[in-house]
Amino acid sequence: MAAAAISASAGGGLGFRRRHMRQALTRPYLPLHRFRRAPLLACSDSRAPRAAVVHRRVVTVDARLPAFFAYFSRLLALPAPLVDASLVSLPVPDAPPSFAYLLYLRLTVVFSDLLLLASVILLATDAHRRRRPFLALVLVLWSPSLLSVDHVHFQYNGFLIGLLLLSLHFLERGRDLAGGVVFATLLCSKHLFLVAAPVYFMYLFRHYCCGLGVVRGLGRLVLMGAGVVAVFSAAFAPFVYYGQMQQLFNRLFPFGRGLCHAYWAPNFWVFYITLDKILAFLLRRLGFNIQMPEASFTGGLVGNSSPFVVLPKVTPVTTFLLVMLAMSPCLIKAFSKPQPRHIIRWVSYATTCGFMFGWHVHEKASLHFTIPLALIAMDSLEDAKHYFLLSVVSCYSLFPLLFENQEYPIKVLLLVTYATLMWVGFSSHFTANSAQERKKVNESSSVVKKNSFIGWISFSYILGLVAIELWSRVFHHYVFGDRLPFLPLMMVSLYCGVGMMYSWMWQLAWIVKHT
Repeated sequence: MAAAAISASAGGGLGFRRRHMRQALTRPYLPLHRFRRAPLLACSDSRAPRAAVVHRRVVTVDARLPAFFAYFSRLLALPAPLVDASLVSLPVPDAPPSFAYLLYLRLTVVFSDLLLLASVILLATDAHRRRRPFLALVLVLWSPSLLSVDHVHFQYNGFLIGLLLLSLHFLERGRDLAGGVVFATLLCSKHLFLVAAPVYFMYLFRHYCCGLGVVRGLGRLVLMGAGVVAVFSAAFAPFVYYGQMQQLFNRLFPFGRGLCHAYWAPNFWVFYITLDKILAFLLRRLGFNIQMPEASFTGGLVGNSSPFVVLPKVTPVTTFLLVMLAMSPCLIKAFSKPQPRHIIRWVSYATTCGFMFGWHVHEKASLHFTIPLALIAMDSLEDAKHYFLLSVVSCYSLFPLLFENQEYPIKVLLLVTYATLMWVGFSSHFTANSAQERKKVNESSSVVKKNSFIGWISFSYILGLVAIELWSRVFHHYVFGDRLPFLPLMMVSLYCGVGMMYSWMWQLAWIVKHT
């Protein structure tokens, strides 16, 4: 989790600590009985893979992901004993993991990314994207955020995002039933994508079920509902049978964990928390009796409350209402004019709303909209400019997840290389446009060449990221020593939050204006 980014208790990179890896591989996950071998490699929001270990009699649940991810981990566990028996042995051996042990874990991530690769190829070769499949592949597969989180931080986000992109591919092709069923499968694999469900519902109801007559429309509604119910039944029937749905719900939606992680995701609540602290500080200076909890949001722990001092306390219901309010223009557009060519943009905006205003948001949730937006970044010069800035900000906001010294050159090199690839790729794409569009592109080509697809304001903003990195790595220690250890991470969250707020407003304006 984000707490791992500022805690010495978490391992990092290819050399993540053996103790945490062993603990992760033995944490109970799914309350399904009578598995002969413990399903391996289910991964949730931690530095190391989280196993799905099931005891025959006493079932202890530590569920962070829905049931289908446990089925996925079971699949990965089947050949594990052929590589290293300790991968599925209980109790967990104390001996250091072998090279084959570690290699197998890494290869499972590579294997799961094949779904992402296939989904990107399908989307990139759609009719209106037939000319740019290679650039789309580069933007997605070389995403430094995805590479850092999956292949260094070690998770399976590529597989899950692959399911999302596959669903979007079906919707763009007009295969709404398949798109809805795949999305239901995604929800049963990772419930955090639930924020996109309102857009899916509005779009599918209007595009798939309405406008065909009452009988045919009702038949399609029943067919779609049956497909979704069948998926959810396959995922949750065992929990219903054993009477564990309430326990599962509490695990999947831990509202008691607080509004923010120890490392704040760069969203709206960063500014709300900061304003609360500034007001509390000023009121104390003016003589008011203001009790300020020490390190209430910066102590590195996930608490059971959100102790605001001056501003009103934020509840999960508040965040839900804000997400729905922010999403409402998109929902209206999806309901009134359900156009397949806009579905990627609508779903991306919905996940952006969840990231900006949601409860207990992890910074890596930005992958849920940056990856889909990469596929439409070539649709216009404005899209390219927006994506260039968004991808840089999103990647930099994930830097604290990789906090060990040996990881630093990796994350910097990934970001610089990706920025260069975007510059070259976008330049080649837009200069190779048709003769009809070339004049319009050339008129703005000087801006593209001089400022890397961005104006001077955005260019200055990116330079600010460099300044914050220099402060965090060099100057903070000399100025404050061991004092204010949270300040560098707070600066990253606040500054990246500005870029994320801009992206959210840009997407909203585009949707209102053009869809």
